[in-house]
Amino acid sequence: MRSPSHPLRAVLVLALAAGLTTVVPTAVAATPTATPTAATAPAPAKAPAPASKPYMGWTSWSMQSSKYPGLNPDGDYSYLTEKNVLKQTAALASKLKKYGYEYVNIDAGWWRDLAWKPEFDAYARQAPDPGRFPRGMKPVADDIHAKGLKAGIYLPVGLEKEAYGEGKVPVFDAPDCTTADIVYPDLRTTNGWDSAYKLDFSRPCAQKYVDSQARMFADWGYDFLKLDGVGPGSGKGGGNGDNYNNVADVAAWQKAIATAGRPIHLEISWALDIGHAEDWKKYSNGWRIDTDVECYCNTLVSWENSVDDRWDDTPKWTRHAGPGGWNDLDSIDVGNGEMDGLTKAERQSYMTLWAIAKSPLYTGDDLTRLDDYGVSLLTNRDVIAINQGSAPPARPVTATGDQQVWTTKNADGTYTVALFNLADSPAAVTADWQSLGFTGRAGVRDLWNKEDLGTYQDKVTQALPAHGSRLFTVTPRGTAFQRTAYEAESPANTLSGNAALSDCGGCSGGKKAGNLYQGGKVQFNDIVVKKAGRYVIDVSYISGDARPAKISANGGGPTALTFPATADWGTVETVGVPVTLKAGANTITVDSGDDYAPDIDRIAVPRL
Repeated sequence: MRSPSHPLRAVLVLALAAGLTTVVPTAVAATPTATPTAATAPAPAKAPAPASKPYMGWTSWSMQSSKYPGLNPDGDYSYLTEKNVLKQTAALASKLKKYGYEYVNIDAGWWRDLAWKPEFDAYARQAPDPGRFPRGMKPVADDIHAKGLKAGIYLPVGLEKEAYGEGKVPVFDAPDCTTADIVYPDLRTTNGWDSAYKLDFSRPCAQKYVDSQARMFADWGYDFLKLDGVGPGSGKGGGNGDNYNNVADVAAWQKAIATAGRPIHLEISWALDIGHAEDWKKYSNGWRIDTDVECYCNTLVSWENSVDDRWDDTPKWTRHAGPGGWNDLDSIDVGNGEMDGLTKAERQSYMTLWAIAKSPLYTGDDLTRLDDYGVSLLTNRDVIAINQGSAPPARPVTATGDQQVWTTKNADGTYTVALFNLADSPAAVTADWQSLGFTGRAGVRDLWNKEDLGTYQDKVTQALPAHGSRLFTVTPRGTAFQRTAYEAESPANTLSGNAALSDCGGCSGGKKAGNLYQGGKVQFNDIVVKKAGRYVIDVSYISGDARPAKISANGGGPTALTFPATADWGTVETVGVPVTLKAGANTITVDSGDDYAPDIDRIAVPRL
């Protein structure tokens, strides 16, 4: 189910906050130090590369958007004030900073008042609303920095309509430019809410306007920018017209930040089009892959709207994440118990997926009232290490459904293994060592409970509650094996129904079996194994969206499975499927049944 994606980040009603207090950083006297000589002066510390790891921190949006009693006493979305931001800053510094949480991100509405009337400076740039940020935005950033933290800010993409000023507003540091010179003459709209005019980057003044915004944020001392409503995405796909394609805007922001005088992490939002993944990777440091996680209800989130969507939507993005840019699953609201709107099991599964997918870890909770269980989730160093470590993001290792196993291999040869039960009732979930590439024994450590569970033979099975999970480190102590591959296009196979072979540049043999719909099948013949038993075969497939298929061996009862989307019809992914084989020759069939199945590249069978 899709969440309503804050429809009023363009039409929000934000309240003037009552009783604001002014926070003035305490002056610290300088301590004289000896000037190092050339021989003794330390080499300057090398700054980490931008987004070398997923960022961690706090965001204001979850509480701004919630109708939980008391959060927005002055009207919808009124939470955002200087007072509240600095209160959360202090809590982040005292409770979570030592675990790696460092960004304090101010979301939508910092330049608008209760009636959603905007403030702009003389150059069409957003200016802080004096009711909510009476000292302006620079002092707030200074106070955040004084706590050893980083400051983040927000903008919608494009030139906001209210800033146009009949095209007569000058652009900062660009004497020959006005707002009429930076947008299309027909004033076409852009972003997810059509709240702005689209910038025309064929006109040099458009880049100068973005440069002026970036320079303003740098001068204020901000370290992070969330650019929202970006398309294709944000509810405006390519079919809605070129005015919703904001790749040029993102590129312009990257260019502007490079000359602004301060490093700024650029995060783009929301539900970005995976067809432009290479553009997002080229021009930004992170991209929201899905709708808002908030439910816009009387809690911060709910399981169905839309925390649970991420298990379906994340796998196709996994290969795009890495140092320099990360798949952003949105905020992790797991720390406040009742206010979060989730069970304990759901909170743990939520945090587990975000951690293993290497999403940025930023919470939207009220950090001043975290419960003990929430603290245990947000501060588990072993789980944070998975998110911040060098291993690639985890992805499903088995065909998906309500019971899922996700894994990734770590540099030391161990595996991170997550078990999920997404069903509405308890169920057992099994991770088979064959799916990891070995058989025999393995040590298992439970990361959430911080205990070694001992040695398990061939697999680990856990009974999980509804929406529950477990997270393990698995240390192989068994025997690695090779697999024998069988190509879908082999003349030994049998195609039936609509099934047909076609070229496939990304496939191992250059071809694939497709048209598997409404009874289409591909049967792999002469699959030879030495001994009878249970085998986890690798199925390499291509599927632009998640699709079901029925897998059977030797004409036996089929197992119905769902294959995660690979995002397009040229990218190959692999999942494990358990089958029971007899000694000698076997057949394995992929059957579309009455539905549409993925295209099949090949299968690979363990040599046991």
